[in-house]
Amino acid sequence: MEFTARQHQWVFPRPAVVMGILNVTPDSFSDGGCYLDPERAVARGEELVAEGAEVIDIGGESTRPGAAPVDEAEELRRVIPVVRALAAKTRALISVDTRKAGVARAALEAGAGLINDIEAHRTDPELWKAVAAAGAGYVLMHMQGTPGTMQVNPQYRDVVGEVAAFFEERMRCLEHSGVQREQVLLDPGIGFGKTLEHNLALLRGLRVLSSAGRPILLGVSRKSFIGRLFGAEPDQRTGASVACALWAADAGVGVFRVHDVAQTVQALRMREILNHQTKTR
Repeated sequence: MEFTARQHQWVFPRPAVVMGILNVTPDSFSDGGCYLDPERAVARGEELVAEGAEVIDIGGESTRPGAAPVDEAEELRRVIPVVRALAAKTRALISVDTRKAGVARAALEAGAGLINDIEAHRTDPELWKAVAAAGAGYVLMHMQGTPGTMQVNPQYRDVVGEVAAFFEERMRCLEHSGVQREQVLLDPGIGFGKTLEHNLALLRGLRVLSSAGRPILLGVSRKSFIGRLFGAEPDQRTGASVACALWAADAGVGVFRVHDVAQTVQALRMREILNHQTKTR
């Protein structure tokens, strides 16, 4: 199974891909305010690559539950200098976590190769057209509601089946807008309009989603459902986050969006060595 994002090409199955999170926001749930300074953000991006990240996901608008929206000008101000600098400094795939077509277009012009879109239920196809025109990769994520409303009593009859059906329907919309299947990663949207029980059901149902014919990207790192299970603050959730990554890798997931890159890479590589998927030195 092939995935392409501009000059980047991966053929799955392959060693797991780790995407390092780089939030240039004041209010993200785990690292908000840490990397508002562009120079510090670029240094952190380089550090993530050194730890083993093959993708750097830059976000200029928090999408935690209840987060306030950010206007396009401010998101551009936060994101574009970091994208431009990292694209010049590293061969890693640069991703931008955005819902706005204008930000996506500017990021792709600045050197990004992947757009991570939490709002794939969009009615305006302009972001998709920008992705198609650039030959970029695209993360199609499931979310019920919006960041402001998504955790207000989310309801499903069959969360795994409904997310799988959503992927199929959105893939048809993407292809109609010119985005090819080979450009798409699927993200079930853990924590985006889901209760604790929904999140656990999706994790247990990953094999079903992995049979959809596209690589799965999973983002569970430090999320609140882990805090609810263990009474742990965000910086105390690494163990459970890594455990979820290992579980997901066994279910066929190929891409992991994480805060704790070094720990996740080490755990996934150890799993691959034990499974004879990665050669020892």
